[in-house]
Amino acid sequence: MSNFVITVLLQNVRIKAKSRHFTRGNNDMKWLKRSIWLVVFVAFGIGALSLYYVLPRHDVVMVTGVEVKRMDADGVINADNVADGPTRDVYFINTEDPDTKKVVVYRNEDTGWSFPWYFKFDSADTQAKAQGYSRDSQQLAMIRYYGWRIQLLSMFPNITEIQPTITRDEPFPIFNAIFFGVLTLLVLVVVIVVKRRFRKQPRVDGIVRS
Repeated sequence: MSNFVITVLLQNVRIKAKSRHFTRGNNDMKWLKRSIWLVVFVAFGIGALSLYYVLPRHDVVMVTGVEVKRMDADGVINADNVADGPTRDVYFINTEDPDTKKVVVYRNEDTGWSFPWYFKFDSADTQAKAQGYSRDSQQLAMIRYYGWRIQLLSMFPNITEIQPTITRDEPFPIFNAIFFGVLTLLVLVVVIVVKRRFRKQPRVDGIVRS
């Protein structure tokens, strides 16, 4: 009788140990899955923002003036930002929205052979065009640019092309649509591969084995 009781007790202990092991394994796997998904979503978010910064966009504006400013790595040189390193002269194009009259200042710099690869070498010609458009208060201009205007960081979007236009309609961003469509498909493929990888985790005695 005593042997039977001992056997039953040992079996109960083994069952509880397996249950704890199984629970711990499940918890570890859930934590791993959540961590991987978090990394994927964060990477996707950072990638999307980075692409939105460098991909081309268009605006229809009225050019109100042009100027040249001296800049360093911290932004435009002024009383609040004294030059403390190498400086360069940068073209700027002042514009306003023809409907809202909102003022937007664009940078006009060559990208050369560096990233982002717009291979722009004609900033002087672009500046001359903009100066000509600024003389006619009714002349609309279509600009292509990349980047953001962030006043706190002295960041300006960079114009890559400027042309006269007679319409306020902006072109459909075909390149951006195709690019983000392909990117979305790639992300879906990654999601499917990751899901299948977790589903194929082998199980032995109800416990997940890595």
